[in-house]
Amino acid sequence: MRGVETGHPHTAPHALAWAEVDLAAIARNVAVLRALLDAGSALVAVVKADGYGHGALPVARAALRAGAQALAVARLPEALSLRAAGVTVPILVLGHTPAVDTALLLRGDLIQAVVSLESAAAHAAQALAAGGSLRVHLKLDSGMGRLGLPIVVPGEKALADALAIARLPGLHLEGIFTHLAAADDPDSPSAEAQLAQFRAFLARLAENGLPPLLRHAANSAALLRLPSARLDWVRPGISLYGLDACPNARSYAALEPAMSLKARVVQVKPVAAGTGISYGLTWRASRDTVVATVAIGYADGLRRGLSSKGEMLVRGRRAPIAGRVCMDLTMLDVGHIAGVASGDEVVVFGCQGRECIRVEEIAATLGTINYEIVTGIASRVPRIYLNDSA
Repeated sequence: MRGVETGHPHTAPHALAWAEVDLAAIARNVAVLRALLDAGSALVAVVKADGYGHGALPVARAALRAGAQALAVARLPEALSLRAAGVTVPILVLGHTPAVDTALLLRGDLIQAVVSLESAAAHAAQALAAGGSLRVHLKLDSGMGRLGLPIVVPGEKALADALAIARLPGLHLEGIFTHLAAADDPDSPSAEAQLAQFRAFLARLAENGLPPLLRHAANSAALLRLPSARLDWVRPGISLYGLDACPNARSYAALEPAMSLKARVVQVKPVAAGTGISYGLTWRASRDTVVATVAIGYADGLRRGLSSKGEMLVRGRRAPIAGRVCMDLTMLDVGHIAGVASGDEVVVFGCQGRECIRVEEIAATLGTINYEIVTGIASRVPRIYLNDSA
């Protein structure tokens, strides 16, 4: 089944650039990841940043149908949008929410991460004023150095603060978690060291009478590589979408990329040897060839750094980008591909025929990570949903 994110497929304008998202692939990825877990572990699907560019609501629904038991987002508006769409499962807000918005958290029956005694106390005061009790998970900084109650520094402050947070009226502390900085690096011992810090701190909390809480530490890479990190919850993000969370990710689990990015050829023209193409005329034809202009550019999320470096698929073959990527258009050298015509489908990443371009390949060309490629696809690029059984 095929659907579009906005509009009706028979009345919306025909897209010149679009992303196809296979929700069946999302569901299969959830099933593969769940098979790695013990019976007591719940899978929490991370759908922040609009589902890593794939569409938070369709991804969330597909993941939940496939057995995910909760969702996680980065910011409060993301959670409220899911609630407004009728999603009722637990949703954890991983990032900072100002205490002035505590009432919205309560109204949405959301779980908020708290990272310090100060932030927890501020939320508690607002919750009491609103006549409610806010569900919270305490985040510990076990070595990431980002958000969280720091537990690697000497002294008793972190322990005292955690116990004080647990006693705050207006809060219901139901979970405790950390985030691993280098779980994707098989040569780094830091993930195991962070897990040891986390477990040691949990033991000290128990010694001081704190009842057991939901524990979670595993992101996608840790879920794949580190069985010891699979606690009460696991929080896969990038793996849900079938993208590599770590080197050799596909050796740990057979995950499928869910998204393909496509566009249309809008003009084809022969060019003579020596002809310059695109802004600055930085690329010149080394021979008589054919150039295809494709309706996708950096305003769609195709990175300008791919100028004269990247490739796309046309008629099942690779075609190099000729010259600078423009805001709305990009040119390809297709002189080696017979029959290219206006209207032909071009694949930026994904498969066409027997050839594939993976997101990871594009990321490597740009010196970045796969996350940045998919989350950078612009909102003007419609998402076309395949196998949507909702």
